[in-house]
Amino acid sequence: MAEHAHSDEPLLQTPLHAQHVALGARMVPFAGYDMPVQYPTGILTEHNWTREHAGLFDVSHMGQAFLVAEDKNHETAARAIEALIPADVLNLKPNQQRYSQLLAEDGGILDDLMVTRVGAPGHEGWLYLVVNASMKEQDYAHIEARLPKGVELRRKDDLGLMALQGPSAEAVLAKLAPETAALPFMMSADVQIDGIWCHVSRSGYTGEDGFEISCHGKDAPALWNKLLADPEVKAIGLGARDSLRLEAGLCLYGHDIDPTTSPIEAGLIWSIQKRRREEGGFPGAGRVQREIKDGAARVRVGIRPEGRAPAREGTIITTPDGREVGIVTSGGFGPTVNGPVAMGYVAKDVAATGTDLHLIVRAKPLPAKVAAMPFAPHRYKR
Repeated sequence: MAEHAHSDEPLLQTPLHAQHVALGARMVPFAGYDMPVQYPTGILTEHNWTREHAGLFDVSHMGQAFLVAEDKNHETAARAIEALIPADVLNLKPNQQRYSQLLAEDGGILDDLMVTRVGAPGHEGWLYLVVNASMKEQDYAHIEARLPKGVELRRKDDLGLMALQGPSAEAVLAKLAPETAALPFMMSADVQIDGIWCHVSRSGYTGEDGFEISCHGKDAPALWNKLLADPEVKAIGLGARDSLRLEAGLCLYGHDIDPTTSPIEAGLIWSIQKRRREEGGFPGAGRVQREIKDGAARVRVGIRPEGRAPAREGTIITTPDGREVGIVTSGGFGPTVNGPVAMGYVAKDVAATGTDLHLIVRAKPLPAKVAAMPFAPHRYKR
């Protein structure tokens, strides 16, 4: 986990910090927070538990904020955020969520984020944003500096956020809030759980079915304990969160996507809806439209090393005859596939699934192949 805090700054704590310590978590600095990397059973057990049952993750370090249009008009808020990201927000239904990226003028990715059209009565013209913990200060400053008059960003640093992920997640949450069972993928709802207000979205970062649940920070420990009381649920740390998202072929900001990568290189064209591809009107639109038309010079691919040695971030990728063609951006052991998995960027002429590659590990070329992603099948509830 590479999002380390500067050692001279005191680490922040999420509202669930005491819960992690009580569970015996090994705490590490992550994006300026003291976060659980694993619990006593270990990363492998936590990973497998999430794939087979339900894992509970503390993601309260993420940035939560609202974009609010003074005129209470959805179009006003949508146009404001569409000037910064390539997703179609204008046509979001109330309570619908979309994944997108904040783009620089050259089309590079400044961060990725989730945008939801708030559906609660009295909140017309509100968008709910979730950004990465390591980037939230930069993101908020970037957004605020570019908002038109009549639209404001409201940070919600007092909210907690947790993710319940895995095949048992629906049954577990439905016992506490029956209406959540009917939520489709990438839709959200406001619900009450034992008097606790929760904003629940059917989404996550593991490739499994599941939910992300926002609540007031002061209520987070009670909600966490209530979810953990179910025998199907165990607390899961950042270590397994990383191996789960890697098997699911999902990007980690600062690793697989950053200001040097465009959404097209990163294989995120699916997150740019047809209207925006055609109309443009977002930063870097010229580059994005050109790469859609002509293809990007390099692309993000899945990689399966042969043998058992994992290829870590930064590993150089060559052709079997030694031509350097790319670099690994994420890699490790995939417990579900029982072998090493990686992703990285390669020149487009060697990006086809099944292409033979070499990974330079400790100055030795190890054979590998370009592999289809995800490595473990997605099980979202469509």
